Amino acid sequence: MTEHQLEIDWTRCDAHGLCATLLPDDVTLDEWGFPVLRGRRVTPSELTNARRAVLACPALALRLQRS
Repeated sequence: MTEHQLEIDWTRCDAHGLCATLLPDDVTLDEWGFPVLRGRRVTPSELTNARRAVLACPALALRLQRS
């Protein structure tokens, strides 16, 4: 099975915070509203929601990478 991990393109991120709303177990927000990734692998049960969060990112800053 392929493992996945979330990544952020910091040149695109505008701190909308939608990723933290959609993936609260994987993303928190810092004091300025920018995402902080917990750095763990996305579990198979979270993969569908992670893909939805990537597609929903208004700045196209969130990515799902295969590890």
